[in-house]
Amino acid sequence: MILSSILEALGSILHILITLYTWVVIISALITWVRPDPFNPIVVLLTRLTEPLYSRLKAKLPLVFNGIDFTPLVVIVILQFLDMTLVKILLSYAARLQ
Repeated sequence: MILSSILEALGSILHILITLYTWVVIISALITWVRPDPFNPIVVLLTRLTEPLYSRLKAKLPLVFNGIDFTPLVVIVILQFLDMTLVKILLSYAARLQ
């Protein structure tokens, strides 16, 4: 009973964090279209949250084609895959333990 509640809570928190980071990636990608001030605190925060993951992906995969960077799209696909698999596995396992 306690383990199922903990797993259910972890699944819910993970779902919220994945959704929040997905929105961070979307907002960061949209902001790059308008050439924002690079010293703006919001832009600095978004860059700090997304660039470490972007740089790791770009080092492993060629994600820029004809000047278009597809890294945010790949990150969103990976996040949605994690949300659909890990979260559902945690929640279904929690449901079986009840």
